Amino acid sequence: MSDPIKSEAYGGAEMGMSQVEHAHNADLDEKAAFAEYKADAIEAENAEHNMTVLEAVRAYPMASFWAFIMSFTIIMESYDVFLIGNFVALPAFQEKYGVQQSDGTYVIVTKWQSALQVSGQLGALIGVFLAGPLTSWIGYRWATITGLMLLNVFIFAFYFAESMPVIFVAQLLEGLPWGIFIANAPAYCSEIVPIQLRAPATQMLQMFWAIGSIIVGAVTYVYNPIKHSDAYKIPIALQWMFPTPLAILMFLAPESPWWLVRKGRLEEAAKAVVRLGRKSRARPTETVAMMRRVVELEKTEKSPSLLELWKGTDRYRTLIVCGVYAAQNLTGNLIANQAVYFFEQAGVTTNTAFALGLITSALQMIFVMLSWILTSYLGRRTIYVWGTLINTGFLVALGIAASIGDPKAHSASLAQASLGLIISVLFTLGPAPASWVIIGETSAIRLRPLTTGMGRAAYYIVEIPCIFLGSYMLNPTGGNLGGKCGYVWAGTGFVCFVLAWIWLPEMKGRSYREIDILFRRKVQARKWKKTVVDVNDDE
Repeated sequence: MSDPIKSEAYGGAEMGMSQVEHAHNADLDEKAAFAEYKADAIEAENAEHNMTVLEAVRAYPMASFWAFIMSFTIIMESYDVFLIGNFVALPAFQEKYGVQQSDGTYVIVTKWQSALQVSGQLGALIGVFLAGPLTSWIGYRWATITGLMLLNVFIFAFYFAESMPVIFVAQLLEGLPWGIFIANAPAYCSEIVPIQLRAPATQMLQMFWAIGSIIVGAVTYVYNPIKHSDAYKIPIALQWMFPTPLAILMFLAPESPWWLVRKGRLEEAAKAVVRLGRKSRARPTETVAMMRRVVELEKTEKSPSLLELWKGTDRYRTLIVCGVYAAQNLTGNLIANQAVYFFEQAGVTTNTAFALGLITSALQMIFVMLSWILTSYLGRRTIYVWGTLINTGFLVALGIAASIGDPKAHSASLAQASLGLIISVLFTLGPAPASWVIIGETSAIRLRPLTTGMGRAAYYIVEIPCIFLGSYMLNPTGGNLGGKCGYVWAGTGFVCFVLAWIWLPEMKGRSYREIDILFRRKVQARKWKKTVVDVNDDE
Protein backbone atom coordinates (compact mmCIF):
# COMPACT_ATOMS: atom_id res chain seq x y z
CA MET A 1 0.00 0.00 0.00
CA SER A 2 1.48 3.29 -1.02
CA ASP A 3 2.04 6.12 1.35
CA PRO A 4 -0.47 8.89 0.47
CA ILE A 5 1.83 11.59 1.84
CA LYS A 6 4.72 10.38 -0.33
CA SER A 7 2.43 10.09 -3.39
CA GLU A 8 1.17 13.64 -2.89
CA ALA A 9 4.72 14.92 -2.45
CA TYR A 10 5.88 13.09 -5.59
CA GLY A 11 2.89 14.38 -7.60
CA GLY A 12 3.52 17.93 -6.38
CA ALA A 13 7.19 17.68 -7.33
CA GLU A 14 6.24 16.31 -10.75
CA MET A 15 3.77 19.19 -11.25
CA GLY A 16 6.42 21.69 -10.14
CA MET A 17 8.91 20.23 -12.59
CA SER A 18 6.26 20.40 -15.33
CA GLN A 19 5.67 24.10 -14.63
CA VAL A 20 9.41 24.80 -14.67
CA GLU A 21 9.84 22.92 -17.94
CA HIS A 22 6.85 24.73 -19.44
CA ALA A 23 8.24 28.12 -18.38
CA HIS A 24 11.66 27.15 -19.72
CA ASN A 25 10.21 26.05 -23.07
CA ALA A 26 8.13 29.20 -23.32
CA ASP A 27 11.25 31.24 -22.65
CA LEU A 28 13.12 29.36 -25.38
CA ASP A 29 10.23 29.88 -27.80
CA GLU A 30 10.19 33.60 -26.99
CA LYS A 31 13.95 33.88 -27.52
CA ALA A 32 13.69 31.97 -30.80
CA ALA A 33 10.85 34.21 -31.99
CA PHE A 34 12.82 37.34 -31.04
CA ALA A 35 15.93 36.03 -32.80
CA GLU A 36 13.90 35.29 -35.93
CA TYR A 37 12.20 38.71 -35.83
CA LYS A 38 15.55 40.50 -35.37
CA ALA A 39 17.13 38.46 -38.17
CA ASP A 40 14.25 39.47 -40.46
CA ALA A 41 14.69 43.13 -39.45
CA ILE A 42 18.45 43.02 -40.12
CA GLU A 43 17.90 41.33 -43.47
CA ALA A 44 15.41 43.99 -44.58
CA GLU A 45 17.68 46.83 -43.45
CA ASN A 46 20.69 45.33 -45.24
CA ALA A 47 18.61 44.85 -48.39
CA GLU A 48 17.71 48.56 -48.39
CA HIS A 49 21.34 49.58 -47.79
CA ASN A 50 22.55 47.39 -50.67
CA MET A 51 20.07 48.74 -53.22
CA THR A 52 21.10 51.31 -55.81
CA VAL A 53 18.72 54.14 -56.66
CA LEU A 54 17.58 52.43 -59.87
CA GLU A 55 17.09 49.10 -58.10
CA ALA A 56 14.99 50.85 -55.46
CA VAL A 57 12.80 52.43 -58.16
CA ARG A 58 12.29 49.01 -59.79
CA ALA A 59 11.54 47.31 -56.48
CA TYR A 60 9.15 50.04 -55.21
CA PRO A 61 7.50 51.64 -58.28
CA MET A 62 4.17 52.29 -56.54
CA ALA A 63 5.91 53.89 -53.55
CA SER A 64 7.38 56.42 -55.97
CA PHE A 65 3.93 56.95 -57.53
CA TRP A 66 2.14 57.55 -54.22
CA ALA A 67 4.93 59.88 -53.06
CA PHE A 68 4.32 61.79 -56.30
CA ILE A 69 0.59 62.05 -55.54
CA MET A 70 1.11 63.21 -51.95
CA SER A 71 3.69 65.76 -53.10
CA PHE A 72 1.12 67.14 -55.53
CA THR A 73 -0.87 68.54 -52.59
CA ILE A 74 1.90 71.14 -52.11
CA ILE A 75 1.01 72.65 -55.47
CA MET A 76 -2.04 74.29 -53.89
CA GLU A 77 -0.12 76.29 -51.29
CA SER A 78 2.49 77.18 -53.91
CA TYR A 79 -0.19 78.22 -56.40
CA ASP A 80 -1.90 80.53 -53.93
CA VAL A 81 1.29 82.00 -52.45
CA PHE A 82 2.59 82.95 -55.91
CA LEU A 83 -0.88 84.05 -57.00
CA ILE A 84 -1.08 86.62 -54.21
CA GLY A 85 2.53 87.63 -54.92
CA ASN A 86 1.58 88.22 -58.58
CA PHE A 87 -1.73 89.93 -57.79
CA VAL A 88 0.06 92.86 -56.14
CA ALA A 89 1.80 93.41 -59.52
CA LEU A 90 -1.34 92.72 -61.66
CA PRO A 91 -2.75 95.97 -63.16
CA ALA A 92 -6.45 94.97 -62.87
CA PHE A 93 -6.00 93.93 -59.21
CA GLN A 94 -4.00 97.08 -58.46
CA GLU A 95 -6.69 99.27 -60.00
CA LYS A 96 -9.46 97.51 -58.05
CA TYR A 97 -7.80 97.47 -54.62
CA GLY A 98 -4.85 99.87 -54.88
CA VAL A 99 -4.20 103.58 -54.33
CA GLN A 100 -3.53 105.90 -57.26
CA GLN A 101 -0.08 107.49 -57.37
CA SER A 102 0.87 110.94 -58.69
CA ASP A 103 1.96 109.44 -62.01
CA GLY A 104 -1.48 107.81 -62.52
CA THR A 105 -0.42 104.24 -61.67
CA TYR A 106 -1.97 102.18 -58.86
CA VAL A 107 -0.13 100.51 -55.98
CA ILE A 108 -1.39 98.14 -53.29
CA VAL A 109 -0.45 99.93 -50.06
CA THR A 110 2.20 98.28 -47.93
CA LYS A 111 -0.10 97.22 -45.08
CA TRP A 112 -2.51 95.35 -47.38
CA GLN A 113 0.29 93.94 -49.52
CA SER A 114 1.86 92.47 -46.38
CA ALA A 115 -1.52 91.38 -44.98
CA LEU A 116 -2.36 89.45 -48.14
CA GLN A 117 1.06 87.77 -48.13
CA VAL A 118 0.70 86.62 -44.50
CA SER A 119 -3.01 85.72 -44.44
CA GLY A 120 -2.59 82.22 -45.86
CA GLN A 121 0.48 81.66 -43.69
CA LEU A 122 -1.47 82.57 -40.55
CA GLY A 123 -4.08 79.95 -41.46
CA ALA A 124 -1.36 77.41 -42.26
CA LEU A 125 0.27 78.11 -38.89
CA ILE A 126 -2.97 77.00 -37.23
CA GLY A 127 -3.28 74.10 -39.69
CA VAL A 128 0.13 72.60 -38.88
CA PHE A 129 -0.74 72.44 -35.19
CA LEU A 130 -3.96 70.64 -36.10
CA ALA A 131 -2.13 68.29 -38.48
CA GLY A 132 0.05 66.51 -35.91
CA PRO A 133 -2.70 65.27 -33.54
CA LEU A 134 -5.10 64.67 -36.45
CA THR A 135 -2.60 62.56 -38.39
CA SER A 136 -1.51 60.65 -35.28
CA TRP A 137 -5.19 59.81 -34.72
CA ILE A 138 -6.60 59.00 -38.20
CA GLY A 139 -3.48 58.59 -40.37
CA TYR A 140 -1.92 60.47 -43.27
CA ARG A 141 -4.56 59.50 -45.84
CA TRP A 142 -7.66 60.61 -44.02
CA ALA A 143 -6.04 63.77 -42.64
CA THR A 144 -5.06 64.76 -46.19
CA ILE A 145 -8.50 63.93 -47.62
CA THR A 146 -10.11 66.07 -44.89
CA GLY A 147 -7.86 69.00 -45.84
CA LEU A 148 -8.66 68.64 -49.56
CA MET A 149 -12.42 68.69 -48.97
CA LEU A 150 -12.12 71.77 -46.74
CA LEU A 151 -10.06 73.54 -49.39
CA ASN A 152 -12.85 73.06 -51.95
CA VAL A 153 -15.16 75.02 -49.66
CA PHE A 154 -12.71 77.80 -48.77
CA ILE A 155 -11.90 78.57 -52.43
CA PHE A 156 -15.52 79.76 -52.76
CA ALA A 157 -14.90 82.45 -50.14
CA PHE A 158 -11.83 83.69 -52.03
CA TYR A 159 -13.58 83.68 -55.43
CA PHE A 160 -16.60 85.71 -54.29
CA ALA A 161 -14.64 88.15 -52.08
CA GLU A 162 -15.03 91.80 -53.09
CA SER A 163 -13.02 93.61 -50.42
CA MET A 164 -9.57 93.37 -48.88
CA PRO A 165 -10.81 92.22 -45.43
CA VAL A 166 -12.86 89.38 -46.99
CA ILE A 167 -9.90 88.32 -49.18
CA PHE A 168 -7.75 88.29 -46.04
CA VAL A 169 -10.21 86.00 -44.20
CA ALA A 170 -10.65 83.73 -47.24
CA GLN A 171 -6.88 83.33 -47.53
CA LEU A 172 -6.61 82.59 -43.82
CA LEU A 173 -9.20 79.82 -44.18
CA GLU A 174 -7.42 78.37 -47.22
CA GLY A 175 -4.28 78.24 -45.12
CA LEU A 176 -5.78 75.71 -42.68
CA PRO A 177 -5.64 72.75 -45.13
CA TRP A 178 -2.27 73.97 -46.45
CA GLY A 179 -0.91 73.39 -42.97
CA ILE A 180 -2.14 69.78 -43.06
CA PHE A 181 -0.60 69.15 -46.50
CA ILE A 182 2.77 70.70 -45.72
CA ALA A 183 3.08 68.86 -42.40
CA ASN A 184 2.04 65.46 -43.79
CA ALA A 185 3.68 65.37 -47.22
CA PRO A 186 7.39 65.19 -46.25
CA ALA A 187 6.65 62.68 -43.46
CA TYR A 188 4.50 60.40 -45.63
CA CYS A 189 6.93 60.52 -48.59
CA SER A 190 9.93 59.66 -46.42
CA GLU A 191 8.08 56.75 -44.76
CA ILE A 192 6.78 54.88 -47.81
CA VAL A 193 10.04 54.66 -49.81
CA PRO A 194 13.33 52.79 -49.12
CA ILE A 195 16.48 54.62 -47.99
CA GLN A 196 17.82 55.27 -51.50
CA LEU A 197 14.62 57.03 -52.62
CA ARG A 198 14.09 59.29 -49.60
CA ALA A 199 15.92 62.20 -51.24
CA PRO A 200 14.08 62.29 -54.60
CA ALA A 201 10.72 61.40 -52.99
CA THR A 202 10.82 64.31 -50.55
CA GLN A 203 12.46 66.71 -53.01
CA MET A 204 9.45 66.31 -55.29
CA LEU A 205 7.78 68.70 -52.84
CA GLN A 206 10.06 71.49 -54.05
CA MET A 207 9.41 70.50 -57.66
CA PHE A 208 5.65 70.84 -57.17
CA TRP A 209 6.24 74.15 -55.43
CA ALA A 210 7.96 75.25 -58.65
CA ILE A 211 5.17 73.78 -60.82
CA GLY A 212 2.60 75.76 -58.84
CA SER A 213 4.52 78.95 -59.55
CA ILE A 214 4.82 78.02 -63.26
CA ILE A 215 1.04 77.61 -63.57
CA VAL A 216 0.47 80.91 -61.78
CA GLY A 217 3.13 82.65 -63.85
CA ALA A 218 1.60 81.40 -67.12
CA VAL A 219 -1.97 82.29 -66.10
CA THR A 220 -1.15 85.77 -64.79
CA TYR A 221 1.09 86.45 -67.80
CA VAL A 222 -1.85 85.68 -70.10
CA TYR A 223 -4.33 87.76 -68.05
CA ASN A 224 -1.91 90.60 -67.28
CA PRO A 225 -3.14 92.81 -70.20
CA ILE A 226 -6.84 92.36 -69.25
CA LYS A 227 -8.19 95.33 -67.31
CA HIS A 228 -11.35 93.83 -65.74
CA SER A 229 -11.99 91.36 -62.90
CA ASP A 230 -11.46 88.25 -65.04
CA ALA A 231 -7.74 88.97 -64.78
CA TYR A 232 -7.81 87.79 -61.15
CA LYS A 233 -11.11 85.87 -60.87
CA ILE A 234 -10.16 83.19 -63.41
CA PRO A 235 -6.78 82.42 -61.75
CA ILE A 236 -8.63 82.03 -58.43
CA ALA A 237 -11.21 79.66 -59.97
CA LEU A 238 -8.48 77.47 -61.45
CA GLN A 239 -7.64 76.32 -57.92
CA TRP A 240 -10.68 73.99 -58.11
CA MET A 241 -8.75 71.83 -60.59
CA PHE A 242 -6.80 70.13 -57.83
CA PRO A 243 -8.60 69.12 -54.59
CA THR A 244 -11.26 66.62 -55.75
CA PRO A 245 -9.08 64.48 -58.08
CA LEU A 246 -6.36 64.41 -55.42
CA ALA A 247 -8.86 63.39 -52.72
CA ILE A 248 -9.98 60.43 -54.89
CA LEU A 249 -6.37 59.35 -55.45
CA MET A 250 -5.53 59.68 -51.75
CA PHE A 251 -8.53 57.51 -50.92
CA LEU A 252 -7.01 54.80 -53.13
CA ALA A 253 -3.48 55.27 -51.70
CA PRO A 254 -2.03 52.94 -49.04
CA GLU A 255 -1.53 54.24 -45.53
CA SER A 256 2.06 54.64 -44.37
CA PRO A 257 3.16 51.20 -43.09
CA TRP A 258 5.23 52.96 -40.41
CA TRP A 259 2.06 54.63 -39.09
CA LEU A 260 0.23 51.26 -39.12
CA VAL A 261 3.11 49.59 -37.21
CA ARG A 262 3.02 52.40 -34.63
CA LYS A 263 -0.68 51.58 -34.18
CA GLY A 264 0.06 47.84 -33.83
CA ARG A 265 -1.78 47.00 -37.08
CA LEU A 266 0.94 44.70 -38.39
CA GLU A 267 -1.16 42.75 -40.94
CA GLU A 268 -2.36 45.98 -42.54
CA ALA A 269 1.23 47.25 -42.55
CA ALA A 270 2.36 44.11 -44.43
CA LYS A 271 -0.41 44.63 -47.02
CA ALA A 272 0.66 48.27 -47.43
CA VAL A 273 4.27 47.15 -48.02
CA VAL A 274 3.08 44.77 -50.76
CA ARG A 275 1.10 47.59 -52.40
CA LEU A 276 4.15 49.87 -52.38
CA GLY A 277 6.52 47.39 -54.07
CA ARG A 278 6.51 44.74 -56.74
CA LYS A 279 4.81 41.56 -55.53
CA SER A 280 7.63 39.45 -56.90
CA ARG A 281 10.20 41.36 -54.85
CA ALA A 282 8.15 42.40 -51.82
CA ARG A 283 9.24 40.92 -48.49
CA PRO A 284 6.53 42.23 -46.18
CA THR A 285 7.44 40.06 -43.16
CA GLU A 286 11.05 41.26 -43.10
CA THR A 287 10.13 44.88 -43.85
CA VAL A 288 7.51 45.03 -41.10
CA ALA A 289 10.02 43.42 -38.72
CA MET A 290 12.48 46.23 -39.54
CA MET A 291 9.79 48.82 -38.79
CA ARG A 292 8.82 47.06 -35.54
CA ARG A 293 12.45 47.11 -34.45
CA VAL A 294 12.65 50.90 -34.80
CA VAL A 295 9.23 51.46 -33.21
CA GLU A 296 10.23 49.25 -30.26
CA LEU A 297 13.45 51.26 -29.83
CA GLU A 298 11.42 54.47 -29.58
CA LYS A 299 8.53 53.01 -27.59
CA THR A 300 7.43 54.65 -24.35
CA GLU A 301 4.34 54.27 -22.18
CA LYS A 302 3.15 57.80 -22.99
CA SER A 303 1.26 58.93 -26.07
CA PRO A 304 3.20 61.29 -28.39
CA SER A 305 2.80 64.92 -27.31
CA LEU A 306 4.11 68.35 -28.30
CA LEU A 307 5.85 68.58 -24.92
CA GLU A 308 7.89 65.45 -25.73
CA LEU A 309 9.38 67.23 -28.76
CA TRP A 310 11.35 69.44 -26.38
CA LYS A 311 12.81 66.75 -24.12
CA GLY A 312 16.13 64.87 -24.32
CA THR A 313 17.59 64.12 -27.75
CA ASP A 314 14.21 64.82 -29.36
CA ARG A 315 14.77 68.51 -28.56
CA TYR A 316 17.88 68.54 -30.77
CA ARG A 317 15.99 66.78 -33.55
CA THR A 318 13.07 69.21 -33.28
CA LEU A 319 15.44 72.20 -33.37
CA ILE A 320 17.07 70.88 -36.57
CA VAL A 321 13.67 70.53 -38.28
CA CYS A 322 12.52 73.96 -37.03
CA GLY A 323 15.82 75.60 -37.99
CA VAL A 324 15.91 74.13 -41.51
CA TYR A 325 12.30 75.12 -42.10
CA ALA A 326 12.75 78.65 -40.72
CA ALA A 327 15.97 79.19 -42.69
CA GLN A 328 14.04 78.86 -45.98
CA ASN A 329 12.80 82.41 -45.35
CA LEU A 330 16.23 83.79 -44.54
CA THR A 331 18.35 82.64 -47.49
CA GLY A 332 16.62 84.21 -50.50
CA ASN A 333 13.29 82.38 -50.62
CA LEU A 334 11.22 85.54 -50.22
CA ILE A 335 12.84 87.03 -53.33
CA ALA A 336 11.77 83.85 -55.17
CA ASN A 337 8.21 84.06 -53.80
CA GLN A 338 7.88 87.73 -54.78
CA ALA A 339 9.91 87.39 -57.98
CA VAL A 340 7.55 89.33 -60.30
CA TYR A 341 7.13 92.21 -57.85
CA PHE A 342 10.90 92.22 -57.20
CA PHE A 343 11.61 92.43 -60.95
CA GLU A 344 9.17 95.35 -61.25
CA GLN A 345 10.85 97.21 -58.40
CA ALA A 346 14.26 96.46 -59.95
CA GLY A 347 13.13 98.65 -62.85
CA VAL A 348 11.97 96.31 -65.64
CA THR A 349 8.59 96.70 -67.38
CA THR A 350 5.51 94.86 -66.12
CA ASN A 351 5.37 92.46 -69.09
CA THR A 352 9.09 91.70 -68.76
CA ALA A 353 8.66 91.17 -65.01
CA PHE A 354 5.91 88.56 -65.58
CA ALA A 355 7.98 86.88 -68.32
CA LEU A 356 11.04 86.75 -66.03
CA GLY A 357 8.85 85.34 -63.24
CA LEU A 358 7.70 82.55 -65.55
CA ILE A 359 11.28 81.82 -66.67
CA THR A 360 12.40 81.73 -63.02
CA SER A 361 9.72 79.16 -62.15
CA ALA A 362 10.58 76.95 -65.14
CA LEU A 363 14.29 77.02 -64.25
CA GLN A 364 13.46 76.23 -60.63
CA MET A 365 11.68 73.03 -61.67
CA ILE A 366 14.66 71.95 -63.80
CA PHE A 367 17.14 72.70 -61.01
CA VAL A 368 15.06 70.78 -58.46
CA MET A 369 15.37 67.70 -60.67
CA LEU A 370 19.14 68.25 -60.87
CA SER A 371 19.20 68.44 -57.07
CA TRP A 372 17.88 64.84 -56.90
CA ILE A 373 21.21 63.69 -58.28
CA LEU A 374 23.33 65.99 -56.13
CA THR A 375 21.55 65.17 -52.87
CA SER A 376 21.48 61.43 -53.56
CA TYR A 377 25.21 61.24 -54.20
CA LEU A 378 26.79 64.20 -52.36
CA GLY A 379 24.58 64.15 -49.29
CA ARG A 380 22.14 66.45 -47.54
CA ARG A 381 24.55 68.37 -45.29
CA THR A 382 27.01 69.14 -48.11
CA ILE A 383 24.35 70.52 -50.46
CA TYR A 384 22.51 72.44 -47.76
CA VAL A 385 25.51 74.04 -46.02
CA TRP A 386 27.54 75.08 -49.08
CA GLY A 387 24.44 75.93 -51.13
CA THR A 388 23.44 78.39 -48.40
CA LEU A 389 26.88 80.00 -48.46
CA ILE A 390 26.88 80.36 -52.26
CA ASN A 391 23.42 81.95 -52.20
CA THR A 392 24.61 84.36 -49.50
CA GLY A 393 27.42 85.46 -51.82
CA PHE A 394 24.94 86.20 -54.63
CA LEU A 395 22.74 88.18 -52.21
CA VAL A 396 25.73 90.38 -51.38
CA ALA A 397 26.32 90.82 -55.13
CA LEU A 398 22.67 91.86 -55.54
CA GLY A 399 23.09 94.54 -52.88
CA ILE A 400 26.27 95.83 -54.57
CA ALA A 401 24.58 95.94 -57.99
CA ALA A 402 21.79 98.09 -56.51
CA SER A 403 24.29 100.39 -54.77
CA ILE A 404 26.59 101.22 -57.69
CA GLY A 405 25.65 103.90 -60.21
CA ASP A 406 22.14 105.05 -61.05
CA PRO A 407 19.67 102.39 -59.74
CA LYS A 408 17.17 103.45 -62.45
CA ALA A 409 19.63 102.94 -65.30
CA HIS A 410 18.83 100.13 -67.74
CA SER A 411 22.09 98.27 -67.06
CA ALA A 412 21.56 98.44 -63.26
CA SER A 413 17.99 97.14 -63.65
CA LEU A 414 19.16 94.21 -65.77
CA ALA A 415 21.94 93.38 -63.30
CA GLN A 416 19.54 93.34 -60.36
CA ALA A 417 16.92 91.33 -62.25
CA SER A 418 19.55 88.81 -63.38
CA LEU A 419 20.94 88.36 -59.87
CA GLY A 420 17.40 88.05 -58.47
CA LEU A 421 16.74 85.29 -61.01
CA ILE A 422 20.03 83.49 -60.17
CA ILE A 423 19.31 83.64 -56.42
CA SER A 424 15.78 82.29 -56.91
CA VAL A 425 17.02 79.42 -59.10
CA LEU A 426 20.09 78.44 -57.05
CA PHE A 427 17.92 78.32 -53.95
CA THR A 428 16.05 75.43 -55.58
CA LEU A 429 19.27 73.60 -56.47
CA GLY A 430 20.76 73.53 -52.97
CA PRO A 431 19.13 74.66 -49.69
CA ALA A 432 15.45 74.27 -50.61
CA PRO A 433 15.28 70.64 -51.87
CA ALA A 434 17.90 69.43 -49.37
CA SER A 435 15.83 70.90 -46.54
CA TRP A 436 12.83 68.71 -47.44
CA VAL A 437 14.98 65.57 -47.19
CA ILE A 438 16.40 66.68 -43.83
CA ILE A 439 12.91 67.43 -42.52
CA GLY A 440 11.64 64.00 -43.57
CA GLU A 441 14.57 62.08 -42.03
CA THR A 442 15.42 63.88 -38.79
CA SER A 443 12.49 63.28 -36.46
CA ALA A 444 11.79 60.12 -34.47
CA ILE A 445 9.23 57.85 -36.17
CA ARG A 446 6.71 58.03 -33.31
CA LEU A 447 6.90 61.83 -33.21
CA ARG A 448 7.11 62.47 -36.95
CA PRO A 449 3.66 64.02 -37.59
CA LEU A 450 4.12 66.31 -34.58
CA THR A 451 7.71 67.25 -35.45
CA THR A 452 7.01 68.13 -39.09
CA GLY A 453 4.02 70.18 -37.92
CA MET A 454 6.13 72.02 -35.35
CA GLY A 455 8.86 72.61 -37.95
CA ARG A 456 6.43 74.12 -40.41
CA ALA A 457 5.02 76.27 -37.62
CA ALA A 458 8.54 77.64 -37.10
CA TYR A 459 8.61 78.37 -40.85
CA TYR A 460 5.45 80.47 -40.65
CA ILE A 461 6.45 82.19 -37.41
CA VAL A 462 9.64 83.41 -39.10
CA GLU A 463 8.03 83.99 -42.49
CA ILE A 464 5.25 86.31 -41.31
CA PRO A 465 7.50 89.12 -39.97
CA CYS A 466 9.90 88.52 -42.90
CA ILE A 467 7.04 89.10 -45.35
CA PHE A 468 6.26 92.44 -43.70
CA LEU A 469 9.96 93.31 -43.79
CA GLY A 470 10.37 92.13 -47.39
CA SER A 471 7.27 94.01 -48.58
CA TYR A 472 8.40 97.16 -46.77
CA MET A 473 11.89 96.97 -48.29
CA LEU A 474 10.56 96.59 -51.86
CA ASN A 475 7.44 98.79 -51.79
CA PRO A 476 7.81 102.34 -53.20
CA THR A 477 5.62 103.60 -50.34
CA GLY A 478 7.92 101.85 -47.81
CA GLY A 479 11.70 101.45 -47.78
CA ASN A 480 12.00 101.38 -51.59
CA LEU A 481 15.34 99.53 -51.33
CA GLY A 482 15.02 97.42 -54.47
CA GLY A 483 18.07 95.18 -54.82
CA LYS A 484 19.67 96.61 -51.67
CA CYS A 485 17.47 94.18 -49.74
CA GLY A 486 20.15 91.64 -50.74
CA TYR A 487 22.35 92.97 -47.93
CA VAL A 488 19.68 92.14 -45.34
CA TRP A 489 19.04 88.60 -46.62
CA ALA A 490 22.79 88.00 -47.01
CA GLY A 491 23.22 88.75 -43.29
CA THR A 492 20.49 86.32 -42.23
CA GLY A 493 21.71 83.76 -44.78
CA PHE A 494 25.24 83.80 -43.36
CA VAL A 495 23.90 83.15 -39.84
CA CYS A 496 21.98 80.16 -41.24
CA PHE A 497 25.17 78.86 -42.89
CA VAL A 498 27.15 79.01 -39.63
CA LEU A 499 24.42 77.30 -37.58
CA ALA A 500 23.99 74.54 -40.19
CA TRP A 501 27.76 73.93 -40.39
CA ILE A 502 27.92 73.43 -36.62
CA TRP A 503 24.74 71.44 -35.92
CA LEU A 504 23.41 69.78 -39.08
CA PRO A 505 24.40 66.06 -39.34
CA GLU A 506 24.72 64.04 -42.56
CA MET A 507 21.92 61.45 -42.75
CA LYS A 508 22.54 60.20 -46.30
CA GLY A 509 22.31 56.40 -46.49
CA ARG A 510 21.24 55.99 -42.86
CA SER A 511 18.31 53.81 -41.79
CA TYR A 512 15.90 55.23 -39.24
CA ARG A 513 17.40 52.84 -36.65
CA GLU A 514 20.88 54.22 -37.28
CA ILE A 515 19.61 57.81 -37.10
CA ASP A 516 17.92 57.07 -33.75
CA ILE A 517 21.12 55.53 -32.36
CA LEU A 518 23.41 58.33 -33.55
CA PHE A 519 21.18 60.94 -31.94
CA ARG A 520 21.07 58.96 -28.68
CA ARG A 521 24.85 58.61 -28.67
CA LYS A 522 25.05 62.40 -29.13
CA VAL A 523 27.57 62.06 -31.95
CA GLN A 524 28.86 65.45 -33.09
CA ALA A 525 27.16 66.58 -36.31
CA ARG A 526 30.38 66.79 -38.34
CA LYS A 527 31.35 63.22 -37.33
CA TRP A 528 28.17 61.43 -38.40
CA LYS A 529 29.50 60.55 -41.84
CA LYS A 530 32.44 58.55 -40.45
CA THR A 531 30.64 56.95 -37.48
CA VAL A 532 29.85 53.23 -37.87
CA VAL A 533 26.67 51.76 -36.34
CA ASP A 534 26.69 47.97 -36.09
CA VAL A 535 23.72 46.24 -37.69
CA ASN A 536 23.05 44.35 -34.42
CA ASP A 537 22.96 47.46 -32.19
CA ASP A 538 19.69 48.18 -30.39
CA GLU A 539 19.85 51.24 -28.16
